[in-house]
Amino acid sequence: MGTQLTVRLSAPHDDDDPVSHFQDSMADMLAHALRNSSGADKVGITIQNEVNQNDRPIGISFRRKDQLSGDVVWRVFEKVIQSNARFNALDRLVITVHSVRMPVGFGRVKSKGRPLAVMAHLKRSIIEVKAVENCLAHALVIGIAKVRNDPNYNSYRRGLKIFPAVNALLRETGIDLRNGGGIPELTRFQEHFPQYRIVVYTGLNCDNILFDGQVESNERLNLLYDDVNRHFHVITNLTGAMAQRYICNGCNKGCKRGVTHKCDVLCNGCTAVPPCVPDADRRIPCDLCNREFRSRIRFNNHKILPPAGTSLTVCETR
Repeated sequence: MGTQLTVRLSAPHDDDDPVSHFQDSMADMLAHALRNSSGADKVGITIQNEVNQNDRPIGISFRRKDQLSGDVVWRVFEKVIQSNARFNALDRLVITVHSVRMPVGFGRVKSKGRPLAVMAHLKRSIIEVKAVENCLAHALVIGIAKVRNDPNYNSYRRGLKIFPAVNALLRETGIDLRNGGGIPELTRFQEHFPQYRIVVYTGLNCDNILFDGQVESNERLNLLYDDVNRHFHVITNLTGAMAQRYICNGCNKGCKRGVTHKCDVLCNGCTAVPPCVPDADRRIPCDLCNREFRSRIRFNNHKILPPAGTSLTVCETR
């Protein structure tokens, strides 16, 4: 699982110890980035200054998740900033956290349900990518065609007329998929398509996330990765694939009704990602839905943004 975050740590208060403040902030960031990882998973980190990304990044080698802490990050960071004045803990830092799920032995375990390859073939909410090579590029081309309502979408999903589009994408990005596509390739594709949020699942459960680009976009490209056959497919209807009535675009959790879901990643007032910043002591009433909103942006968004799984706006779901 790969997660890229761009963060700027808040300055410590006058009576706070700067080192302890940095360690606590890093511990909170790691807890958020690795909330779906187990203690046995291996985790590696790279840190770059957003302004000087051509500089060599700070690297923290892979180790068990339970062996990683804010203190470990600080010890590595401290060595670098002593020799590189362009690195500052209060700069905007691009932090990439890679987590590798490690197998844990429990003897012979009987698997439940059908294999992903079978489910990809049977479920109408999943498009089975038929290409033997460059399946990641094929999946992205099909997913983008679906989002854009491209007239070639039906041909692409059947494996027709798609090869020129795939070859053009690979030439344009310079990405080589002859050895397969993994986290580095997904990261480069995400950088190439900032208007879409690429999310890759390894199973038909909301928590089975391999990669989340976490860009600020309401348009998602949901892919399914079969780690047995090492093949990518396209999820065209996330709630149908996951058998959920509602899946939050912000935190990827499923529940029965979107209007009852509380999320710290998605705005509870208007469903925008990231959450809107409320104005202090301000309440803007809506005469149509009888709700109150704590900012003009949130008020405007609730009239145009629909919650996931519905074509109605927040204002219309009254």
